Amino acid sequence: MTDAAAAVELRGIDKHFGPVHANRSVSLRLRRGTIHGLIGENGAGKSTLANILYGALLPDAGEIRIGDRPVAFRSPRDAMAAGIGMVHQHFMLVETMTVLENLMLGQERGLGLGAGEAAARATLASFARSHDAKLDPDAVVETLPVGLKQRVEILKALHRGAEVLILDEPTAVLTPIEVQALFEELRTLARAGKTILLVTHKLKEVMDVTDAVTVMRQGAVVAERETKRTTPAELAELMIGRAPQPPARSPVTAGVPVLEVEAMTLVDPDGVKRVDGVSFRVRAGEIVGIAGVAGNGQSELIEALVGLRPLRTGTIRIGGTDATSLSVAARRRLGLGHVAEDRLRLGAIAAFSAAENALLGRQDDAACSRRGLLRRATVRSTLEGWMRAYDIRPPDPHRRLALFSGGNQQKLVVAREVERRPSALVAGQPTRGVDVGAAELIHARLLALRAQDAAILLISADLDEIRLLSDRILVMCGGGIAGEVAPEAVDERGLNLLMAGAEAA
Repeated sequence: MTDAAAAVELRGIDKHFGPVHANRSVSLRLRRGTIHGLIGENGAGKSTLANILYGALLPDAGEIRIGDRPVAFRSPRDAMAAGIGMVHQHFMLVETMTVLENLMLGQERGLGLGAGEAAARATLASFARSHDAKLDPDAVVETLPVGLKQRVEILKALHRGAEVLILDEPTAVLTPIEVQALFEELRTLARAGKTILLVTHKLKEVMDVTDAVTVMRQGAVVAERETKRTTPAELAELMIGRAPQPPARSPVTAGVPVLEVEAMTLVDPDGVKRVDGVSFRVRAGEIVGIAGVAGNGQSELIEALVGLRPLRTGTIRIGGTDATSLSVAARRRLGLGHVAEDRLRLGAIAAFSAAENALLGRQDDAACSRRGLLRRATVRSTLEGWMRAYDIRPPDPHRRLALFSGGNQQKLVVAREVERRPSALVAGQPTRGVDVGAAELIHARLLALRAQDAAILLISADLDEIRLLSDRILVMCGGGIAGEVAPEAVDERGLNLLMAGAEAA
């Protein structure tokens, strides 16, 4: 790497959480005006290191240097005063306030608020000029799409004087178009002299936008590379300690229809039609993938299938039984499993322990309770087995879910649903927020469930995942099914054309 001036440097950072050694003498040097990737498996210590740099956690040992001087951060306020800002994976915005009010929070500059408002409007105007993108100051944050909410978070940090910007898994909930818009913003900021630390596990994105990359494994730095001098394959092997082995998909031997949808139409509370006359079948022993640009009805389809959204018209059958009017619990008793698209909104409860989350939706199962009393020892033993089988770190059933990394939270949710051995599984974005090794494991578990004659409906924004796992691919566009293709008969370009409403060449 070139010996450019360092904007910030971490030396020998060490951090323990009880018996967990999260950071092991980590050193990291960020060159001014560059985008630096920090990658590693879920639980490798990336977010811990980022939070230490931001002052949200105190290191047990080591130092942080800005320029040539050591600094000691006792809080995020100290880090912000030193020019370090952070955009968290889960946004820290007040949803009921406007864009302008969120920028002003903590920057009011007097009781009259006039000076604070003028400064915030100036920041918004400057952003609009430099990025050719206007953001309405008076828009209420909860009405904004995810990509714009993230832009507000970035602006908050810049408004507070950030010269070093940390982004923790910033693309986890973005559409491909929003990802490209974010990366163009980051490139513009770097050209203006800002320094970006991009904490991620997505290798394509690392190759696309970073200048350099540091790889962590089990709390320690194992490699540093200039991005242009490495490859996704090398980075993947460095992350997990071996070459990835994508699971092979055996020939399909599909049986009888298990999950059936006929003429489904959904209308949202504003009267907008979100799903329009959709019909399909998923048979025992097959995986049917649904591809589509976000916002074309996939999320509403999932919610209707699992019982969270009523149909305007149409029928849903599970195992031959009409489930159209049945509750979520009744559908689960028919054998339906559900990996939620948003694990912390619909799939798990952050404040609950891992063991309590493992019980969700299973509390009435004979294996988990008897005569209304929980079989706690059995639940704990079962979860410990899942933690070993799915490599959930740390393997502590009593640990609060919020304290696990996002990828380990996702593995717990997948384990809970897959290990029920459902006859039908609706899997929404099953590898969202997980690293390459965890994605490989989840793919293998889904294929093993398929081999046990489960019918799996896979909804994913990852086209590589759709093509790798699916026996048939349905493409959604405008709330309807735009076409059905075999995975071996279409490439990513062809899928993108269908997703855009055009025919593949």
